[in-house]
Amino acid sequence: MFAIPPPPRYPTSSGLVTTTLETANTLTTREGPEYTFQAGEGTYVLRDDLQLATPPPHPSEVPVINPNPLSTSVAPPTSGVKLSLVSLNPKQINTDLYRTTTATSSLLRWRSLGLNNSKESKEPKKVEEVKEVKEIEKEPRISVESGSDTSNPAASQNGSNKSSTARPFGEGNAALSPLMTRDGLKRRKPKNNIIKSNSSFVSRVIPHESLAKKLQERDQGGTFAFVNINRAFQWLDLSSSSKQDPMTKILFTKAHMLCHDINSLTKHSTHMDIVMGSSASDIIWYEPMSQKYARINKNGMINSSAVSTIKWIPGSENLFLAAHMDGTLIVYDKEKEDAPFVSEELIDEAISIEDEDQSTLVISKSVNSSNQKSNPVACWKISNQTITDFAFCPDSKHLAVVGDDGFLRIIDYPQERLTDLFSSYYGGFTCVCWSPDGKYVLTGGQDDLVTIWSLPERQIIARCHGHDSWVTAVAFDPWRCDERTYRFGSVGDDCKLLLWDFSVGMLHRPKGVTARTRGSISTQSMSLLRQRTESASVVNRLRSDSNRTGSFVQAEIVDESEFLNHPVEPRARTALLPPVMSKKIDDHPLSGLAFEQDCIITSCNEDRPVGKGKALNRDPSVATLLYQITMVACFEAMPGRRWEHTIRSSSALDGARTIKKPLSWESVYGAVV
Repeated sequence: MFAIPPPPRYPTSSGLVTTTLETANTLTTREGPEYTFQAGEGTYVLRDDLQLATPPPHPSEVPVINPNPLSTSVAPPTSGVKLSLVSLNPKQINTDLYRTTTATSSLLRWRSLGLNNSKESKEPKKVEEVKEVKEIEKEPRISVESGSDTSNPAASQNGSNKSSTARPFGEGNAALSPLMTRDGLKRRKPKNNIIKSNSSFVSRVIPHESLAKKLQERDQGGTFAFVNINRAFQWLDLSSSSKQDPMTKILFTKAHMLCHDINSLTKHSTHMDIVMGSSASDIIWYEPMSQKYARINKNGMINSSAVSTIKWIPGSENLFLAAHMDGTLIVYDKEKEDAPFVSEELIDEAISIEDEDQSTLVISKSVNSSNQKSNPVACWKISNQTITDFAFCPDSKHLAVVGDDGFLRIIDYPQERLTDLFSSYYGGFTCVCWSPDGKYVLTGGQDDLVTIWSLPERQIIARCHGHDSWVTAVAFDPWRCDERTYRFGSVGDDCKLLLWDFSVGMLHRPKGVTARTRGSISTQSMSLLRQRTESASVVNRLRSDSNRTGSFVQAEIVDESEFLNHPVEPRARTALLPPVMSKKIDDHPLSGLAFEQDCIITSCNEDRPVGKGKALNRDPSVATLLYQITMVACFEAMPGRRWEHTIRSSSALDGARTIKKPLSWESVYGAVV
């Protein structure tokens, strides 16, 4: 006779032990003017509301009774609802807007702006332009997602596209060459079955009762969503009519999954590689199709601090980069065993990163090391404070890293060299991402600002005002980006979603401030000489600055890779960019943002009475039409995307609590001039 075990018993805030059942995901429909907003391309309407269940604490975990926000004790690290989207067979779309920048395309851009002073007749010019366009079409397009089809420009948000000229990370080190086995080139999977695992690290795994059937019958062009929420990790099928039913739900014992990433190079209809970083410092390599997993950095063998961000290295099947909360970046190999790590460099304890010296990148182990029998592959210490986020540039060469110390670092990671250090306006940085073409970097921070930085010019471009609290996520919309105009979005603790349209020509500078009053003349000269853009504005700046000082010519000998420490730009000298749309879409702080061809998805913190995340979907047929119109006129309004389904989180133990939104830094301390 089979006896069903009793439901788990969880302690409550009153100190009593009661029986609480974990709730299931729910899907509802909401209507009304409060669930719509207007943008230049049309009206967004909320259609579905998907609410994820936040698991209560594990019975073995000591509950926190009446937590004091002013307590000096270190609280366990947490994160909001983080989600990743992947399509195993993305639908084909027009990729004309995502070709690489060439001299020919720049020439077409100059002519479109009326900057060509040639006296040639218009008719031969048109014929020449047609030839140039045909030549561009013949050029091989670089996929914006390594190993994936070019029909998915959204992959550039993850920095997964690989430049044809960039060297793969670790190339030239024979110790990192893959070993040939009896399986040959067959893709490896983790060894342990997570469903049958008896590890104390995994509490429970709940697969769908007909998982194999659902995988076989589903639309192969549909989108999967992987979500980490508290100590749970869920695998959802957003193309299914019952999208609230998870394909698999994993519950961990005490560790909270803070981040995860999907390898776009190895994804297949029968295989996906996912890495997850936890608050316990352990890293999980998970293959959902076979339900296999492996633990890396087990029990903090290599680094005992929590993992704040984790991402696969572009173009690599095995290597991924993890940011630990002690300010360390570590490269792991999913197939290597762990070993106690001791720095290979003879570094004294006194030779460390001082608080006043943030320009140091301490290489504890180089990727070029001959000792590559076990993890880690490489280890870099860049700060004494938490690394909050990092992002790979589409050129597969640069890495943008931000942290609580208030610095944006640009690292040439194949060469393991720090090239640029930018300071925030105030407070720390919370998020970062690259533009699809790799020219610009977006950062959000505790100063309530979204900041645009230029990689070619190596300087700040604009500050974006619109949020009333910390900015928690920024992302570009690759389906609305071309060579002149960029669309990006941001979300924050103020519960707002903001959309921005950015181009150099539309920036508003404060009165009486010219475009080249930033910093000293020598700094401007070096910055201008390092940039390689071919826009007319750059040409004009080069001409004007070349007449100012004789030191301009001397700066030409400076190496591009030389480290530059950029001071904070005053507010009065920085261009301002207003949002094109601002909408409070939730009652709780938002934590994530992602753009897809047919949807915009946001997520919300899970440590609220009803933590949420929202997904704004576009009608595919209308989106195709909009895409074609965007190529001609970027701002022509058409009926467009639909705000389709919302992802929330709820907890049976949350109860009724008062939510206090963080105050604006400027409202407390005033504006910094």
